[in-house]
Amino acid sequence: MRFLHNIKPTYDLTYDDVFMIPSKSDIPSRFDVDLSSDDGTGTSVPIVVANMTAVAGKRMAETVARRGGLVCLPQDIPSDIVASTTAKIKAAHTVYDTPVKMRATDTVAAGLSLINKRAHRAIIVVDEQDHPIGVVPESALRGVDHFAQLHTIMDPKPLTLPEGIDPIKAYEQLCKEHLSLGAIVDKDNRLLGVLTAKGSVRSTIYRPNVDANGKLRVAAAVGINGDVAQRAQHLVTSGVDVLVVDTAHGHQEKTCDALRAIRATGIDVPVVAGNIITAQAVSDLVAAGADILKVGIGPGAMCTTRMATGVGRPQFSAVLECAERAHQLGKHVWADGGVRHPRDVALALAAGASNVMIGSWLAGTYESPGDIVYDGEGRPYKENFGMASRRAVRNRNAQTGSFERARKLLFEEGISTSRMYLDP
Repeated sequence: MRFLHNIKPTYDLTYDDVFMIPSKSDIPSRFDVDLSSDDGTGTSVPIVVANMTAVAGKRMAETVARRGGLVCLPQDIPSDIVASTTAKIKAAHTVYDTPVKMRATDTVAAGLSLINKRAHRAIIVVDEQDHPIGVVPESALRGVDHFAQLHTIMDPKPLTLPEGIDPIKAYEQLCKEHLSLGAIVDKDNRLLGVLTAKGSVRSTIYRPNVDANGKLRVAAAVGINGDVAQRAQHLVTSGVDVLVVDTAHGHQEKTCDALRAIRATGIDVPVVAGNIITAQAVSDLVAAGADILKVGIGPGAMCTTRMATGVGRPQFSAVLECAERAHQLGKHVWADGGVRHPRDVALALAAGASNVMIGSWLAGTYESPGDIVYDGEGRPYKENFGMASRRAVRNRNAQTGSFERARKLLFEEGISTSRMYLDP
């Protein structure tokens, strides 16, 4: 990237201050553009979902990895839960969506509690051998006795598609039969997943982010307090592919100590560290063992650090400066936060980021961890909150003494409640 007329501004820029001017290109189509990162994280779409409790979980991780991105699980999650979550992500199919799978004798009430966990909004009814025997769309659950069993309302002839079916053929069959999805089965007719018409199209565009064993990749965060090395080892042993050493102010000695402790264990997965906004911070954290630097202080939608403390920097310039230093050292940066529009992702990449971290944008999705709530007009939404908010601090310190918890609750740098409406 270079500035127009090679004139670099003497002041810092945020994303809203910048536009890209196109040059002559020999790329004939947007489908020929390759945005794969070269930072060791395997992303073919340069998007990393932020380690926010209201955003990042199992469903989000498998869905985003199928599209070529990466999800970072929050540091607040206990190591054993991260291990079990990682195992489920690794077991998920790399192409087909995970089905909402239930038995014929399950109730409508149980179905209603699960159907909104997946964007395809349908239940596949299976028998004891995992063979699909029915499908229940969301519409079939409305106005029905909640104690009724699913076999009384299901369509007993679900469309089954063989594993490995050509996406175009699957799309045409779904459209021909006016169906929202098909059940993907193996050679023994056991349910593997579901495929929607939109999913079949996506499978021809996106390349899943998979590890050396062909399993979906996932990242996980660690803090800088406690036995950082032990948690890091446990996460990597559990199958985590990328470690993110995460704290609000990354340019401090404790972060460097944490990085050195992790490196001393011999861990060989990419290690991300942040958050920072200066070239000197890049140099110091790289010297301590970081492979990737997470750039951004206060630009996130749920963050109030800039207003509460006066600390921060316009995000485009922060990414630009940090990326330049990182590249000189053979390392990489992630642009974390400040993305308000799709254009901001492109600008972050132009500034030198290998991946762009996004959080709140994805809070209002079926795949985020929270439960769907309906407002007074019946519109569905999910609650979102920042990781330095009073709500997050209270949850994070639930097991600490009441006095110590009260001390920590005096300080907050995030929004505790925000409604993120689901896009229908």
